Amino acid sequence: MDVITTVEQLRKRLANEKNVALVPTMGNLHAGHIQLIKEVKPRAACLVTSIFVNRLQFGPSEDFNRYPRTLEADCAHLLQAGCDVVFAPDEKEIYPTAQEYTVDPSELQHVLEGAFRPGHFRGVATVVLKLFNMVQPQLAIFGKKDYQQYLVLKDMVTQLALPIEIVPAETVRATDGLALSSRNSYLSPVEREEAIQLYRQLSSIKQAIMEGNSDFNALETSATNYLNARGWQTDYIAIRSQDHLQEAQTNDNRLVVLGASRLGKTRLIDNLEIELR
Repeated sequence: MDVITTVEQLRKRLANEKNVALVPTMGNLHAGHIQLIKEVKPRAACLVTSIFVNRLQFGPSEDFNRYPRTLEADCAHLLQAGCDVVFAPDEKEIYPTAQEYTVDPSELQHVLEGAFRPGHFRGVATVVLKLFNMVQPQLAIFGKKDYQQYLVLKDMVTQLALPIEIVPAETVRATDGLALSSRNSYLSPVEREEAIQLYRQLSSIKQAIMEGNSDFNALETSATNYLNARGWQTDYIAIRSQDHLQEAQTNDNRLVVLGASRLGKTRLIDNLEIELR
């Protein structure tokens, strides 16, 4: 496995590769990241994992400075998983000058996560486009835990006619159902036990809809109130259409219920897709 820190080195390493897959990450890898690698590796002659904590997607009061940087441990996990190339640039390599050209996604960037994290998806789309240009992969895989991010990036590839297949991967969960996330490491032991409540509320909403309940507003409000009564600070619980996260209609057959809520100092997100007959 090659660990590369510059674009020049990266391009030399990949010059003769014909089928490259990219797994973009911010490091602090967990089993969810490794599952992405296992899913896409059989489809690629060369698998590249990028590790870069992208300042552009963090708000001024968010956790950029304290986001865990664990490159040595990450490389050990990637070597065991069969990764071929680790691209771990520093900030000056990705942004050698102030980034004045940015990718401005569709209106999808302004709802749900975008409403609570203004500019977040602009930062995500900009760095991912730069990584695509640097790596020039044929495939890139993104986990559906970050459901809105996956849709934004899929739309970017379509609208900019990029020759890259975007592969979605199912959310990887702990045995109790908690979605795996690098930010779970922020949780205290007591908070970790409580954290499962977000998943349970989304599961309850999914079950209610599967059983015929179409009072979406009531379901959203009930889950929000339940979490907040337990000490959470909930940004949203929302039932939406899967395709572009429009407001769900009672005749929609492909729905997704999404949630974002803060437990102590840790903001957790999760979602569950709902397929109706």
